[in-house]
Amino acid sequence: MGVKPIRLMGAHEIRIRLGGVSRQRAYQITSRADFPKPVADLAQGKVWLTEDVEAWMKVHRRDLDDSED
Repeated sequence: MGVKPIRLMGAHEIRIRLGGVSRQRAYQITSRADFPKPVADLAQGKVWLTEDVEAWMKVHRRDLDDSED
């Protein structure tokens, strides 16, 4: 059994996955208490585990779509 690679996502990738939201909107979303905690805070910004972000989006995507109207 091979080692599973760690996939990371920065704010830019999160913006794209959320459908191209603004930087401000991405910041609001990633600052929510229920959003996964970043795994690191680099000079370029925070990074999250891709699987954490995608799992969160599966649960909350409808909520986000509703609030964008």
